[in-house]
Amino acid sequence: MSAQEIRVLGCLLEKQRTTPDIYPLSLNSLRLACNQSTNREPVVEYEDGDIRDALTRLERRGYVRLASGAGSRAPKYRHLLADALPMDDAERALASLLMLRGAQTPGELKQRSERMHAFGDLAEVNETLARLIERGLVARLERRPGHKEERYAQLLGAEDDQSHQAQAPAAPASIAQSAVPSAPGAGEAAALADIRARVEALEREVGELRAQMRHPLHERQP
Repeated sequence: MSAQEIRVLGCLLEKQRTTPDIYPLSLNSLRLACNQSTNREPVVEYEDGDIRDALTRLERRGYVRLASGAGSRAPKYRHLLADALPMDDAERALASLLMLRGAQTPGELKQRSERMHAFGDLAEVNETLARLIERGLVARLERRPGHKEERYAQLLGAEDDQSHQAQAPAAPASIAQSAVPSAPGAGEAAALADIRARVEALEREVGELRAQMRHPLHERQP
C-alpha cells in the first residue's frame, strides 16, 4: 500500500475508536484527519483528490467501503479490517499508531494508545506486538545506538515499498538478520522497513550538513 493509503486507513481505525460519534468519516473529515499537525509523522497536506484516490485503491483491496446511509448529505467511508484482517482492540490500536506515526518503541506505543486501548503494562504491549509480528503485519527493527528500546514498524506497505525500491542496494546480511522478526516469511519485508528507516535518517543528516554549508559563519572560514 502507498503512504496515502496507509494514512487514510490509519485515520479510519483511529477515529472509529476516538470519535465514534462522527464515524464513518466524510471525505472532508478524513482529509482533516490525515492532515492533522499533531499525532502524525510525517505531517502531510493531502488534497481531496489524494484522499479519493487512496479510498479507491483501498476499496479494491477490500479494506474500505462506502457507508453513507439514506439521506446522507455527503459520502462517508468505513474500514473493513474486521473482515479483511481481523484484529482485537489492542491490535487495532497499535496498528493504527504505527500507520499514523511510523516506527515506535513499546513505551511510546503504550503512552500514545491510551485513547484507543488502555494497556495494563509494557508486557501487554509486547505480547500484542508479538501477535502482529506472527501474522506478518509488524516487524521489529534493529535497536538504534544509545537507545534501550527496540522500535517496531507496520508492514502493510511493505509490498509496495519493495516495488518502489527495486533499484536500492540490498541490505547487508547482518542488518537483515538483526531486523528479521519471529514470523516466518516476514524477514524480507522487515529488512526493507529497516532500510527505509536508515535512508530517512541519512536524508536528515545530509539536509543538516547542507544547512551548515550555507551558514554565514561557515562561509567565512578559509
